[in-house]
Amino acid sequence: MSIFSRLFPYIWPDRRKLFLSVVLAVVIAILWGANLTIAFPIVKVLLERQSLSDYVATEISTAEHDIRFREDKLKHIDEVIETHEQKGLLDDKLQNRLWQDRDHHQHKLSESTHTLMIMQWAQSTLIPYVPTDEFDTLCVILVVLMFATLLKNLAIFAQNVLIGSVVEMTIMRLRKECLKRTLHLDYQTISQEGTGNLMSRFTFDMSVLAHGLNLLGGKVLREPLKAFACIIFAFYVNWQLTLLSLIVVPILGVVFSKFGRLLKQSSQASMESMSKVYKSLEEMLEAIKVVIAFNGYRKHRHRFHLENKEYYRKSMQLITVDGMTAPLTELLGFIAVYIALLPGAYLVLRGTTSIWGIRLANEPMGIAELSVLYALLAGVLDPGRKMSSVYSRLKQSAVAAERIFSLIDRRSLVHETKEPLKLPRHRQAISFRNVDFQYATSGFGGIPRPPVLEDVSLEVKAGEVIALVGSNGSGKSTLVNLLPRFFDPQSGQVLIDDVDIRQVPLRDLRMQIGVVTQETLVFDESVFENIRYGKRTATREEVLKAAEAAFVSTFVEKLPEGFETYIGEKGNRLSGGQRQRISLARAILRDPSILILDEATSAVDAQSELLIHQVLKTFVKGRTTFIVTHSLGDSMLDLVTRIAVMDRGRLVAVGTHDVLIKTCPVYQSLYQAQRSPAAAA
Repeated sequence: MSIFSRLFPYIWPDRRKLFLSVVLAVVIAILWGANLTIAFPIVKVLLERQSLSDYVATEISTAEHDIRFREDKLKHIDEVIETHEQKGLLDDKLQNRLWQDRDHHQHKLSESTHTLMIMQWAQSTLIPYVPTDEFDTLCVILVVLMFATLLKNLAIFAQNVLIGSVVEMTIMRLRKECLKRTLHLDYQTISQEGTGNLMSRFTFDMSVLAHGLNLLGGKVLREPLKAFACIIFAFYVNWQLTLLSLIVVPILGVVFSKFGRLLKQSSQASMESMSKVYKSLEEMLEAIKVVIAFNGYRKHRHRFHLENKEYYRKSMQLITVDGMTAPLTELLGFIAVYIALLPGAYLVLRGTTSIWGIRLANEPMGIAELSVLYALLAGVLDPGRKMSSVYSRLKQSAVAAERIFSLIDRRSLVHETKEPLKLPRHRQAISFRNVDFQYATSGFGGIPRPPVLEDVSLEVKAGEVIALVGSNGSGKSTLVNLLPRFFDPQSGQVLIDDVDIRQVPLRDLRMQIGVVTQETLVFDESVFENIRYGKRTATREEVLKAAEAAFVSTFVEKLPEGFETYIGEKGNRLSGGQRQRISLARAILRDPSILILDEATSAVDAQSELLIHQVLKTFVKGRTTFIVTHSLGDSMLDLVTRIAVMDRGRLVAVGTHDVLIKTCPVYQSLYQAQRSPAAAA
C-alpha cells in the first residue's frame, strides 16, 4: 500500500530496531519450517519402525551406489561421443540426444553427491547422539522440537517488543507532526475542520494506524516468511507437487483485490462516522451547562444514539466484508493442500512416479516424504489464514493513514512571505484599504457564503482608541481579526505604517498585537503561567507587575496557593470577571503596540467591567486600540477617540459620539437600543 511508504521518514530513526526485527522474523520462519520437517523422522520411527541411524546408513549406501552408477553412465556416454566423432558418425540428432542424457546423469550425480554429503555429516555429527532405542529416539526428537519451539517463541516475543517500540515512536512522531501542522494552519481552516474531526484524527485514527503498523511489522512480515520457508522446504521434498498446489495463488490475488476495494470504502465511511460521534460528544460537553439548565438530556441522547447507530451500520458493512475474507481464504488454502495431497497419496499407494503420463516425482515417494510434504503445506496454510484476518486491518490502517496525512498535507490559507520585510514597532498608522472578505465554503454545506466585508477602508492613527460598533454579523470582529492575520482578505490591503502585513513574518506581526476576546481563553495551569503566556521570557517581577495592573492580585491573594494555584479546565475554578482580568494581564505583559479588545467586557459583571475599564484608561495610552463592542457605556466612551459604525459588512460612518449621534441613523438605533431596549423594541 503506497500510503504506508509515506511513513518511512517517521520510521527511519528506529531503523536498527526494524532491521533486527526482520532478522528475527527470518529466524522464526526458518524454525517454523524446520519444526514441521520433524514429521519425517517421527514417521520413520513410529510408522516405518526404522531407526534414524539405519535410515542414514541406507541413504548413504543408496547415494554411493547412485554416484557410481551415474559416473559409469557419464564415462560410457563420453566414450560413445568420442568413438562416433572418430568414425564421423556423430550427426546433430545423435549428438543432441547424447548430450541430453549426459546432462540428465550429471544433474542426478550432483543431487546424489549433495545427499551423500548431508548424510555423511549427519552420520558423523548427529547420529552418535541419537539413541538406538526407538522410544528413546522419539523422546530426543520431541525434546529437540520443544527446544526449537521455545527458541521460536522467544524470537516472536523479542520481535513483537521491537516492533511495538518502533510503532509507538512512529505514532509519537506523527502526533507531533500533526500538532505542528495544525498549529501552523490559519484560524479559519482549523474552525472549518472542527474540533471533533481533529480529535478523531489525533486519537481514533492514530490508534487504528498503530494497530495496523504492529500487524505490518509483526504478522505481515513474519507470516509470509514462514509460508515462504515452508514452500522452500516443500520444493526440496517434491517440487512438482508443491508447484501444483500454488495454482490457487492467482485466485487469491483476485479475491484480495476485490475485497480490498470494498474494505477501503467501508473503512473510510466508518472513520468519518466516528468523527461525527466525537463531534456530538464535544458539542454536548462544551455546552453542558445549557444542557443541564434546559433539560436537554433527551435531545442529546437521541442525537448520540443516531450517530452511534450510523457508526454501527457502517462498521457492520466493514465487518461483513472482513468476515467473508477469512473463510474464503482458508477454503482456498485447503484446496491448495488437497491439490498436492491427493496426487501425492496416489504416488505413494500405487508406487509410481507419474499420473496420466505426467511425471510428478523423481523417484517413488514413501509415507514419510508424503507426511512431511503435507505438514509443510499445512504450515503454509496457517500463515495464509492469519494473513486473511490481517488484510482488513491493514486496509483500515491505510485509510487512517490517508486521513492523518491529509491533515499533515493541509496548507494554511494564510501564507508566510518568501521575501519578508522588517516591521519596526508601530508608531504611525494602521490602514484598511478597500478590504473585501468572504469565508470559504468548506464546512458550510458547500453553499457559497455571503460576503462579510465589502470595500471597507479605514485609517487609524497610532495611539488612537477606536470603537467598532454594529449589530451581530455586521463584520466588526472579522475586520479586526484581519490584523493578526487570523485570515487574509480576498482583495484589498491591511497596512501597518505603510507596510502590507502580508509582507511581514507572522511571528513579528503578532508580537506587536495583544488580543483579549469575549470568550476568556485560559489554560489548566497556574495563574502565573496563564499570565506569562503573553511573554514566555518574562521575569517573575514583570508577571506580578502585569497582574497588579490588571487587578489580578486582588483575588489571587485569596486563592489557596496564590499565583501557583491551578485554575482548572478552561478556568472553571474562577469567575468570568477573574478569568477576563487574567486575559487582560496577559495582554499587558506582552506590551503590544496594537491592542484588540473583542467584546472583552460583554460577559462580565458590572464591577469587573468597571475594573477593566479602569485598567484600560492607563494601558491604552500610547497604543493603537480597537474595541469591538455592541455596548457603549459612559466609561467606554471616555476611552475611545473615534467610533466606526459597521452595517452588513460595510463601514457606514466614522466619527466621535457627538457627531454620529446626530448624523448616523445606524448608530442612533444602536445607541437607543442600548439605552432603552423597550423603546427600541
